[in-house]
Amino acid sequence: MSGSTGRPLGRRTFVLGASAAAGTAALAGPLAGTASAAGFGWSDDGSNYVVDTGASLVFKVSKTNGDLTSLVYKGTEYQGYGGKNSHVESGLGTSTVTIGQSGSTILISVTYGTLKHYYAARSGENNVYLWTNKADDSVSATRYIVRVKAGLFLNDEPDSYTYAPTTIEASDVFAKSDGQTRSKHYSKKRVIDYDYIGWTTGSVGLYVVRSNHEKASGGPFYRSLLRHQSADGGGLYEILYYGENQTESQRFGLQGPYVIAFTDGGAPSSSLYHANISTSWADSLGISGYVAASGRGRVAGVGISGRDTAYPYTVGLANSAAQYWGSARASDGYFSIPGVLPGTYTLTVFKDELAVYTSSVTVTAGATTTLNTIAIPSSNDPSNASAIWRIGNWTGSPSGFKNADLMTYAHPSDVRAASWTGNVVVGSGTETSAFPCYLWKDVNSGIIVYFKLTAAQAAAAHTLRIGVTTAYANGRPQVVVNDTWTSAVPSPPTQPSTRSLTVGSYRGNNYTFTYSVPASAWLTDTSAYNTLKIYVASGSGTTSFLSAGTAVDAIDLLA
Repeated sequence: MSGSTGRPLGRRTFVLGASAAAGTAALAGPLAGTASAAGFGWSDDGSNYVVDTGASLVFKVSKTNGDLTSLVYKGTEYQGYGGKNSHVESGLGTSTVTIGQSGSTILISVTYGTLKHYYAARSGENNVYLWTNKADDSVSATRYIVRVKAGLFLNDEPDSYTYAPTTIEASDVFAKSDGQTRSKHYSKKRVIDYDYIGWTTGSVGLYVVRSNHEKASGGPFYRSLLRHQSADGGGLYEILYYGENQTESQRFGLQGPYVIAFTDGGAPSSSLYHANISTSWADSLGISGYVAASGRGRVAGVGISGRDTAYPYTVGLANSAAQYWGSARASDGYFSIPGVLPGTYTLTVFKDELAVYTSSVTVTAGATTTLNTIAIPSSNDPSNASAIWRIGNWTGSPSGFKNADLMTYAHPSDVRAASWTGNVVVGSGTETSAFPCYLWKDVNSGIIVYFKLTAAQAAAAHTLRIGVTTAYANGRPQVVVNDTWTSAVPSPPTQPSTRSLTVGSYRGNNYTFTYSVPASAWLTDTSAYNTLKIYVASGSGTTSFLSAGTAVDAIDLLA
């Protein structure tokens, strides 16, 4: 082991580095224990605490600022690029860094003001367990980035911009010579969609296994950067609060563990996944804010009625302190959400990404709160309303609209995107696939929907609904019917103020605009097409794809 004391490790041996022997490392309480495996232990090289897991991994943590300064797996250094280390946010300043060992666990504690961060190693494992306890907003974001040397993993996935020399937006969205776009933002995944992120060569895998995100913000459908590669190297992220396209305030407290895991090329062990991981070994380590399994409760529901079985349903729990979610069983809607901190939560049932039911539930430690069948009222799902015509379906996402899937991993200017302009004819069979998922003031404002009405329909007033999932620069739809009736400019709903549509995310606050269209607006000739022109109203934004815009969920004209 690098920097070892030269002292053999036995069942009752505690490896002391020079600083530890001098009393600068914390060796009190539960961490004043013993090591248990040959090769497992820690030392002090003067600048770093050096941890040998007794397997194939040796890592170093700076005694000055808590950076992870080295990750050596099977003799190869993986950590670092551009003179930068792996760390919380963009790196902490001077911190108090201590180390201790208890049996088969080594814990490094980093204190930076009110923030506390932890690294743990277990004997015989090629893993580093991490926790971060952010007490307030003195640190702007809650992010850990594992920086990886260039050339160790090949990648040209949607989140890679290694071969993308042209900057097309800000300093983080790039275009390749073939017109395809790349950015670290283009993860393609929601939080609910993944357990880990990383790379493999086939013989070596390096991953970050995410935490349960109980102290994160944004819920199960939040999208954020997960990894990137450039000419300098690669980055793997655990993002808890990034400040970009956030729909909720920050949550504070201890988050973790999330795990840096090395493998022999395969996926990380499923025992590390947030739904499966057991950290009973950490119960007595004294980690600030740590709550053991015995201090948590569970929420279970016997079923959900009133579902549209064509869509997945998710049950979420949220309050100002924590968030959780679980998938409802397709057959009957049964759900179970374990590991919940005690408290009262808003329970929300989502049809796909659209909230269709809310209630309140209280969780107590060591107990299961069992709920009877949740009945979703028919009126709670806007898809149940009788419509003369409908474009898309009410799901809380632009799924099915033109370019919708591509926009989670590409910029709107990408060569693979279909034209953002072009009008739509109701009854053509391509209403949804032809309608663009996003509308911008400077790109495709004024798109036209053509439709016919029967004499009875044209004789009555109707409600037009346009559902959106987010907006940029207060973009919102204003409509004109048959060039004779113009709606008022609606007030903008609350939406995130940062970029969204151009960085792979449509996830904001779902909102429905309603317009009461009088009978006098319709054409009386039943053979003629009525026209609905949808404009984007806003005085903010800049130009092109950074002009005011919005993402579409569904559009319908009610009967």
